[in-house]
Amino acid sequence: MQTQRLTLAAVGLLAALSATADAFAPSPLRMPTRAGLRSAATSSSRRGYLGPVCAATAPQSRGMFKNMFGKVTTTINREIAEKSQTGEQKVGILFLNLGGPEKLDEVEDFLFNLFNDPDIIRLPNVLQPLQSFIARRIASSRAPGSREAYESIGGGSPIVDLTVDQGDKLQQELAQRGLNTKIYIGMRYWFPFTEEAVDEILKDGINRLVIIPLYPQYSISTSGSSLRLLNDMIKADPDTWDPRKLDHTVVPDWFDHPGYVETQAKLIKEQLEEFKGRPEDVKVMFSAHGVPVSYVEAGDPYKGQIERCTELIMQKVNEGSPDQFDSTLCFQSRVGPVKWLEPYTDVMLTRLGEEGLKNIVVVPLSFVSDHVETLEELDQEYREVAEEAGITNFKRVPALNSDPGFISCLADIAQEALEKPSLRVAEALELYQGKSMREAAAASSDRNAWLRPGISISAEAINGRAAMVAFASLAISQVINKGCPAIAGPSIAGKEPFCAAFSYDGWAWLLDVILNLQT
Repeated sequence: MQTQRLTLAAVGLLAALSATADAFAPSPLRMPTRAGLRSAATSSSRRGYLGPVCAATAPQSRGMFKNMFGKVTTTINREIAEKSQTGEQKVGILFLNLGGPEKLDEVEDFLFNLFNDPDIIRLPNVLQPLQSFIARRIASSRAPGSREAYESIGGGSPIVDLTVDQGDKLQQELAQRGLNTKIYIGMRYWFPFTEEAVDEILKDGINRLVIIPLYPQYSISTSGSSLRLLNDMIKADPDTWDPRKLDHTVVPDWFDHPGYVETQAKLIKEQLEEFKGRPEDVKVMFSAHGVPVSYVEAGDPYKGQIERCTELIMQKVNEGSPDQFDSTLCFQSRVGPVKWLEPYTDVMLTRLGEEGLKNIVVVPLSFVSDHVETLEELDQEYREVAEEAGITNFKRVPALNSDPGFISCLADIAQEALEKPSLRVAEALELYQGKSMREAAAASSDRNAWLRPGISISAEAINGRAAMVAFASLAISQVINKGCPAIAGPSIAGKEPFCAAFSYDGWAWLLDVILNLQT
């Protein structure tokens, strides 16, 4: 009972601070630190430039990109090809991806970088100075389990090696089509960082750049985060990124590209071969990386794109076949106590097993290369869940990796991007997230409602929060003047509960409580 009271007190304290912050705190640009990055100066080593990162805002619909991909050709525009071969036009292609630790002793720093991203852990304004502290606490608490996961797949993530191989094969494919290019790889949370890739692009004198996030579906926590980091670097050096010197274009998403849909369908049909003539004996289960529901409610297009993507793929799987296979969609990799997109993969597997299903074909959707989410979470954790639920035949569709069809798809995407008018990084962010940015600005403006005469819901809410701030200020001054009183009752980190709110030990205790609520 005492533990429950302390937990409720801690959560209540955090909620009160969050509400106060939402009313009063500004939203400035911040410069979060990242493990592996030494300073804000550019460097030719593995530690490059880190620009300021904006707080996350939510994207809007795809708009003009709805019908971006039409008939796919494999013939490079002759003018582009000739310029690339003579050196008049130096074409680069930048892959953006998540990254992953390659050794076990890198796991905690990788997790710190991940959770230190305000697009991943979204804190109210008043708590944003604690972003690094909270990220380190979460990283240290999750590191032991994550190390076990990486150890079970060989001691590190293969994502960098697989992405390098994709780049090598794409470069070869484009060369066969008559286009000379160089591929660059920029990871968001581990080596090689995006900053390093940009250093190489500028050093090589690239003057035409295609940016391809290796996330087929757009989300603020994946493509959006990577593009925002890149946009901050561009804004910090506008002369270098002048389109007359370095003309760049970005492909924000490509979940409905014909080549991508066709390759996914081909890999699925290979796993369904043994069920020809009896489609009712098997179910295709798409397992996509989840995101918090709050992201989708704020306008993130990810859920809608994932759902449309599965529809297109299954249409291609069943096209022209007497066997019509059924499918379902679920989401994996949830973190923390907040609600994520449902149904969850493990819950769905248990439900299907209880319904008597014995055969399942799992498709790792939104993952273009194998890493811990496919090799450990799907292949080991969820396979075990399926077997315990009575599913005896668990088949997993391979990730795209360097499948020839996928490489051809990437080549088509790069070719089409070069032949279309350029879409700048800033324009892509505005296209997907501009509405939410304006709504956030309007909400911030409305916080001044209390200055206007009359009564409004916003003014009343702010007045209540102002009273909370006044009360907290008086209490803080009491603590500063007289210290924490000795007590015989419940304590937090050895201190009276209110005093604990203003100490490092108290905050550390609070985070431990919240993290324990996850398990």
